[in-house]
Order: sequence, then structure tokens, then C-alpha cells
Amino acid sequence: MPNMPGMPHDAPDTPGWHWTEDASAFFGFNEQERKFRDFHAWESQNWLMVDGTHRLASGTFRATAMTSLEPFTLKKIGSPQVFQTGETFHSAPLIDYQHPHDLIMEVGATYTRTAGTFTYVVGADAVGPPTLGPPAFMHRPSAYGNPQVPLSHHFLDSTHITPGVVRAGVARKSVGIDASVFHGREPDEDRTDIDFGALDSYALRLSWNRGPWSAQASGARLTLPEAITPYDADKLTGSIAYANPNRRMTAWMFGFGQNREIHGNFEAYLFEATIKASRRGLIYMRAESADKDILDAGFHPRGVFHRHRHSQVGALTGGYLFNFLKTKMGIFGVGADVTGYSVPLNLEEAYGSPSSYHVFVHYSLGGQSAGHLH
Repeated sequence: MPNMPGMPHDAPDTPGWHWTEDASAFFGFNEQERKFRDFHAWESQNWLMVDGTHRLASGTFRATAMTSLEPFTLKKIGSPQVFQTGETFHSAPLIDYQHPHDLIMEVGATYTRTAGTFTYVVGADAVGPPTLGPPAFMHRPSAYGNPQVPLSHHFLDSTHITPGVVRAGVARKSVGIDASVFHGREPDEDRTDIDFGALDSYALRLSWNRGPWSAQASGARLTLPEAITPYDADKLTGSIAYANPNRRMTAWMFGFGQNREIHGNFEAYLFEATIKASRRGLIYMRAESADKDILDAGFHPRGVFHRHRHSQVGALTGGYLFNFLKTKMGIFGVGADVTGYSVPLNLEEAYGSPSSYHVFVHYSLGGQSAGHLH
């Protein structure tokens, strides 16, 4: 069973180090079509994760490292994606692009110890996720096979690459609570460095696990998270998920996220699922409704305040992944998907009736059932 963030992991059964690896790589053609402009790219989304556990003083020590080559396999501005927002390029807000993920996505350690019916967890990360939100999209079984980043990413799980995190938690049976302090500013445009800073933000999360079911509710106070807006912000998230590789619908998740900013509250809803179509075939889908800040995005100096206009965007994705080869080295597949959009009235003139398509080859080291969540 995959573990929700903040819940204890299973201890190794034998002495010594126990290492696991997981990886995913997409390479393919990305076509985005909208009024006044069609844009496309040959690109690769990818990541590699290494995880080691060792028994230590009646507990379990876990070291984790994760990297991505996206700073080199995507354009510097990122991957074209209609209605995507979040972070900056050349000091301007990114719109219609998903930024590359950092070369160093995670480096950290966790110590877990059980005493009676309680399990205690402490950890620290040079780069890693604070105790906020569900697992990042690339680790969710419900998003397996989908090369596209959710439009709700910056509402739900965008803090998964945070430079500087200290965290602690406690769990009893199926319920856990964890908290963290961390550096609140988003990573800058240099995707190959680590943007260390003060541990000036904090988050709290309540999580629940039972069999294939998991849920979480979390919130955070972030100090100056965006380079273009010199104000603090709050985040609220909630999610419920199901993952069972033995069922026809192997996994699904419903999530909600809200960004509470000086210029207004913006929220997003997501439902995603994977469905086993055959022994080698997998259908994936995603439905989203995201309140986007597109019309008023830009630099706002301190003291300049106005309410931003809201643009409630909808997106529905359907795709198919066929795994044609399974070897000791991993699983190789080919896939394709299409996305249609619901466009709000205040963006119709600029966007028209957009759509997007992906055709790709996919490599996975662990496969959907690996359950390598952190």
C-alpha cells in the first residue's frame, strides 16, 4: 500500500541498507492549440529517485534523493500547456507554460520510531516537500502514464521542491499528524542550483490511511512565496485517494486546493483516475476546474493593491498507454492523449476554443504498482 505523506513507512526486515529505485521518462510531441497561436514542442519530462532504509536504534533511518533532467530536456521557458500558470521566466509570470522542474528535486533524511501504539517521525531536507498537500502528481498512481502537469498543480502540490524543510509527526493506527517549517519562496529560474533561505514558513497536515484508502487535509502560511508579489500567502488543500492495482479502476484521487493571496482567493478542483483496459493497456483521465489569475498577472510592488479578475478554467483529459515491453530494466510503453477545455467568458476572445494533444513513448522503472510515494 502506498503511504500518504506524514505516515510512517514499513521498516526493513533484515539488517543493513535496503535500496530501492524508481524512475519515469516521457519523450514525445506536445501540441497546444489556441486562438491566435498554436505552439508545440518535442520534449521529455523525467525523474529518477533513489531511496535507502537502515535499522537504527530501534527505529528506521531513511535517506532519499531525487533528480530530473528537465532543465536540459525542456526549453528554458518550459513545456507548452494552455492555461498553465505558476512561477516566472525572465522575471515575468509564466502563462501557457509549465516550468521545468529543478535538477535537484529532493535530498533528505527521515527517522521513524515506534513506541507502543504510536509512531514518531522526524526529518529534514535540503530540498523536499513540506507537510502540505497530497503526494506530488508524478508519484500518484492515479496520474500514472499522464505526461501533462495538472492545471491545479500550483494549488495542490507545487511545494514538493522546497529548499529547506524541517518536519516532525506522530501517527497512531491509521491517523497521523505532521508539521514542518520551511523556506517559503518558490525556486528561482535557475533550475540547476538550490535556493536556500530562512525557514520562514510553516505547514500542518492531518492524514489518514486504511487499506487502499488515504486522505489528507493541510494548510500552510508562506512568507513571500512569489517573486512578482511581495506579500505573504496561505494555502489550504484536501484530498482523498484510492489505489489498488488489482482492481479494474486501479487508482483515483479527488483533490481541492485554495491559494489565499492579497489579491483574492483562488481555488482548484481535480479528479484523476487510471483504469486497466487490458493486461498491457491503461486508460488515464483527468478532470479539473481551476480559478486562474491570468488577466492581472504581473509585478506588484508593495503598497499597490487591487482585486484580480478570476478566470475559472475547465479541462478534461483522456489518454491511453500501452506497455509493449517489460524487462528487468523497466517497462516501455507508447501512449497518446487529448485535452479539451472550458473557457470562461473573460478569456474567450484571447483563447477561442483551445485543445491539446500528446504522443509519446514512456519508460518506467517501477511501474504503476510500485507505490513509491513520499
